Amino acid sequence: MPNAEHGQQPPAAGGQWYPPEWPDRIRALAAGTITPTTPKRAATVMLLRDSAPGGSPATGGATGPTGPAVHMLRRRASMAFAGGAYAYPGGGVDPRDEDHRIGWAGPSRAAWAERMGTDPATAQAIICGAVRETFEEAGVLLAGESADTVVGDTTGEDWEAARAALVARELSFAEFLERRGLVLRSDLLGAWARWITPEFEPRRYDTWFFVAALPEGQRTRNASTEADRTVWIRPADAAAGYDKGELLMMPPTITTLRSLEPFASASAALAAAPARDLAPVLATAAFEGDELVLSWPGHDEFTKRVRLASRGGAPE
Repeated sequence: MPNAEHGQQPPAAGGQWYPPEWPDRIRALAAGTITPTTPKRAATVMLLRDSAPGGSPATGGATGPTGPAVHMLRRRASMAFAGGAYAYPGGGVDPRDEDHRIGWAGPSRAAWAERMGTDPATAQAIICGAVRETFEEAGVLLAGESADTVVGDTTGEDWEAARAALVARELSFAEFLERRGLVLRSDLLGAWARWITPEFEPRRYDTWFFVAALPEGQRTRNASTEADRTVWIRPADAAAGYDKGELLMMPPTITTLRSLEPFASASAALAAAPARDLAPVLATAAFEGDELVLSWPGHDEFTKRVRLASRGGAPE
């Protein structure tokens, strides 16, 4: 990225997602004519696997199995939020994810609450949301019949019927697990990061990012109605596609991708999760003369200076 101190704009080839309505919304927020939307709780999972090579979803090329690949999906261009951007399986937390009847294995809810800096009910809801959404959008289930087993195959008409019922909210995750005699394996997840959508966005999410290894015997598929493509790709290859402007991503996505690059295996990434900083990242905005300056504290890569037209909020 060019040096923001010199007022240079990021190159047009960059893959950072930037909605054109932001300047107008930021002005309205500063003027008090709009108020920030309360962010919804959300969770997303970076599924990793060691067995397959990565490749660029833009080119379909493979580069060799020198590190884990991560599962990503491309949001449909018609989506109101981040249309066309690459992301991970995930979504909003269902209030029923707090149900105390959810079969649970791994670290206790209290232990997770301490790690996440929240209360046990909220910690459970977020983790449950992460596991549920991964099953809904990728067909991968981080659960087993006991604390030391994992489901080996989630394909078939009965699994699909249950997944569809979860998506339609006709079935809660607690009911789903109970009917199948399963427990959620919270030990298969590692809390990785937390990002909150900027106050000037109309749709806001308080999103927790987790890492997990693809369970043996399971395979991903595009089960999401919000995605038009899925891919397994090495983080370094995906980041290179972003840098070339080939892949569109939001700041949390490219940041978490870059943070995965040093790890040689999925297990190494999971082992590193307990030391990750979970302080929330929230963008700030300020007007400096005829420029709008967007910044994400601690992530200078995304500092963006947008020169505005003399009247109105649209970039020149």
